[in-house]
Amino acid sequence: MQSIQVYQGDIPANIKWPKMIAIDTETTGLDVVKDRLCLVQIGDGKGNAWLVQIRKGAKYPNLKKLLTNPKILKIFHFARFDAAKLKVAFGIEVSPIYCTKIAHKLVWPNKKHSLKNLCEDMLHITLDKEQQCSDWTRKNLSEEQIRYAANDVMYLHALKAILDKELKKKKRESLAAACFQFLNTRAELDILGYEEPDLFHH
Repeated sequence: MQSIQVYQGDIPANIKWPKMIAIDTETTGLDVVKDRLCLVQIGDGKGNAWLVQIRKGAKYPNLKKLLTNPKILKIFHFARFDAAKLKVAFGIEVSPIYCTKIAHKLVWPNKKHSLKNLCEDMLHITLDKEQQCSDWTRKNLSEEQIRYAANDVMYLHALKAILDKELKKKKRESLAAACFQFLNTRAELDILGYEEPDLFHH
């Protein structure tokens, strides 16, 4: 039975997390420095999700401890943005990281790489993205927003399992791991303004 918990403060300290969790964020825009972090979603890969609403000036020690726990792998889709946003908001480096978008690009470089595309192609699940640009600053999220936010972390474990097999087939596991390790550095460059032009561009 799917369970979705919404918190307007920190997550409880006594939750027993699995060794892998899925993470996503909702923000007021795509500027990693200027736009506000509004929501952090956590999924356990078993149909359960925890949604943490982020308020200005509030402290989130339990959430920060989870995001930086070296024994728990955090699965993202487009981790580059989320890692940067979480670093700006909380002053932390999320680690260790796995990014389904990077893994998918390494396996199938010519396909479309959005989470919606991956879920349709690999899991035959259609995600409703209607709430993507809704108002995430509101105190009480709508049922539609809650379902949307939870869905963004519900399927990342399943996608990772498939992508890991494909990375192994193509012998790109070590390359993927190196990319994941570099993500916090890439996020720091984005924060410093090296998103465009890219520091690595000619």
